[in-house]
Amino acid sequence: MRLNAFLARAGVASRRGADELIRAGRVRVNGEPGELSTVVGARDVVEVDGRRVERQPLAYVLLHKPAGVVTTARDPQGRPTVVGLVSHPARVVPVGRLDADTTGALLLTNDGPLAHRLAHPRYGVPKVYEAEVEGSPGEEALRALRAGVELEDGVTAPADARVLRRGGPTSVLELTLHEGRKHQVKRMCEAVRHPVRRLHRSRYAGLGVDDLSPGESRSLAADEVRRLRELVGLARDAAA
Repeated sequence: MRLNAFLARAGVASRRGADELIRAGRVRVNGEPGELSTVVGARDVVEVDGRRVERQPLAYVLLHKPAGVVTTARDPQGRPTVVGLVSHPARVVPVGRLDADTTGALLLTNDGPLAHRLAHPRYGVPKVYEAEVEGSPGEEALRALRAGVELEDGVTAPADARVLRRGGPTSVLELTLHEGRKHQVKRMCEAVRHPVRRLHRSRYAGLGVDDLSPGESRSLAADEVRRLRELVGLARDAAA
């Protein structure tokens, strides 16, 4: 394991922050100054500012993100963060992002390889959204969403799209995406002339939040972690 990943896993800092500690000469491995290229094994002794640090066990937390909370560990504007909502002894960070006004399923973990693959478009991790949109989308709009919508950064991948509710000035669409561009659902719906008023991610990588109230979280069961790892092609024992 690279030294910066070890420090992140130990809850000392993010990988970027760990790199800064290493460059500043504050990290030693087996009594020698750590380098950015240093690889740490199970028997190596790692110290930061003279204090030994231990790698934390892997942790996986599912949060029902409420509105008004930002998907970061810290916010310079002082807004509440998703990390602040999760009470866990391990330092976990969010996988991907949800807009501050978007609610729903968000995974937090300290498992770097898994988080990387879950967030990478290559693996096509399914994300299910319920979007309250203006108007009543017809078949033409649904066909466009399913086929791919032309956005300023290219055509989106095909999405599953269906209407959950019609009636009144708004409708509710269910969209299943397999990529994760910035503001993607909002931009897709805007492109088919049905702007989003409210957005909720009901499921992420097969994990739903129906049993969690907004702001509540829970640790994943072992079989849920196994399914996540299988979804992105990681060996079962890679988390050990």
